Amino acid sequence: MNVMELSGVEAIQARISEIQRRFGIEGPVPGTAVGFQRALDAELKKNDGATPPQTTGVGATAKTDAAKMTPTEASTQLSGASNETTRFIQEAAAKYGLDSRLVAAVAEAESSGNQSEVSDVGAVGVMQLMPDTAAALGVNPYDEKQNIEGGAHYLKQMLDTFGGDMKKAIAAYNAGPQAVKDYDGVPPYAETQNYVNKVLDLYR
Repeated sequence: MNVMELSGVEAIQARISEIQRRFGIEGPVPGTAVGFQRALDAELKKNDGATPPQTTGVGATAKTDAAKMTPTEASTQLSGASNETTRFIQEAAAKYGLDSRLVAAVAEAESSGNQSEVSDVGAVGVMQLMPDTAAALGVNPYDEKQNIEGGAHYLKQMLDTFGGDMKKAIAAYNAGPQAVKDYDGVPPYAETQNYVNKVLDLYR
């Protein structure tokens, strides 16, 4: 073996040692690339398959934040919502015996969790409550906590009205209970059908 070949081997071994230090692997340097890969795979497996965290890019912060959440918090996280909004959703869901993921899915489909959202027809806030509906539920739709409580309460009423049928209840939330009764199911309105599909996709 000449000097050039020796320096090449040493360079490879030095590189392998550097990678070992990076991943915290102890022990002799494996003699082949395959051996090193096996050692590395074994070490990563021991650490639950963990890989170095992302430090750049859009996904880096999102993944880190999600990792800090409990399963319930992660499932009720909304695209445009604050942590306070998420907490209001969890509290309202608990108050009315609902799955917080379902309430969150409705909130996401309605307003992306945005309390300042007002529709063209005057529906207000996170749960897009019409003023008349809010009045009937005894809540102020411009107060975020009350808005979410009112929406959860109304969703619970729709589930009770339709015997727990989630599809019908979601359709009724969008199109009103009478339309669902008239068609004995999701009305043949493109908006309502798309809405039901979106909520169910978000819920799953």
